[in-house]
Amino acid sequence: MLSELHGVSGRAMMHALIAGERDPRTLAGLAKSGARKKTDQLEEALRGFFTDHHATILKMMLDNSDRIGDQIAALDALIEDAISPFSREATRLADIVGVNTVAAAELIAETGVDMTRFPSAAHLVSWAKFCPQTHQPAGKSMSKGRGKGNPWLAGTLGRIAFANSRADTFLGTRYRRLARRRGKQKAIVATGNSVLTVVYHLLSDPDATFCDLGPGYYESRINKHRRARDLATQLQTLTGQHIAIRDGKAVITDTAA
Repeated sequence: MLSELHGVSGRAMMHALIAGERDPRTLAGLAKSGARKKTDQLEEALRGFFTDHHATILKMMLDNSDRIGDQIAALDALIEDAISPFSREATRLADIVGVNTVAAAELIAETGVDMTRFPSAAHLVSWAKFCPQTHQPAGKSMSKGRGKGNPWLAGTLGRIAFANSRADTFLGTRYRRLARRRGKQKAIVATGNSVLTVVYHLLSDPDATFCDLGPGYYESRINKHRRARDLATQLQTLTGQHIAIRDGKAVITDTAA
């Protein structure tokens, strides 16, 4: 009936119940704003068995909810104070699709802002263990999944990947494309890999800004190059010449034996 149980209307009704009010019509009449249009439905929903015992339990629940809410607000204030020296970096990271102010603070807390300790984005990704491990027992390459890295960073990257899972973005398309072929877990790792790469470049270059490649990137670029390679292979089969694609052009490198 109510879109938000702990909103103004919901709170007013619960406090009235705690105070001893039991009449459904009176309780429904406490609805505010748009909820007043649902007074008949609210009145019906408020009919039931509610005793003083239930009122005591409800008061305890509300007190706990308020206490936890106050603690969250206090922690948010501490986090805001701690991240303030890096507000510029946090704002730029928050431009990444799926990264809100909380996720930006978490990324900075776990990776820092000094990217000079990582020679490249690949080193950051490797440090975070957001790339598959390859083992070669008996000379055979075998993937063993990603290693155990920072669990808090992994959790943040997982939430960012999930936020992009239905977004009409490059990261969203990348996630869905890989989830269909390789499964959701590997899609999360690959998407997190891409996010860390973006984070590295944004923190390495003060002038860098995030620009989404768009959901059609694979179709317009990656699939285009793949099609060119396929055509080069077909030409090689037909002509007997070795053909390679260089700078977008077909080049005859030698004559096949």
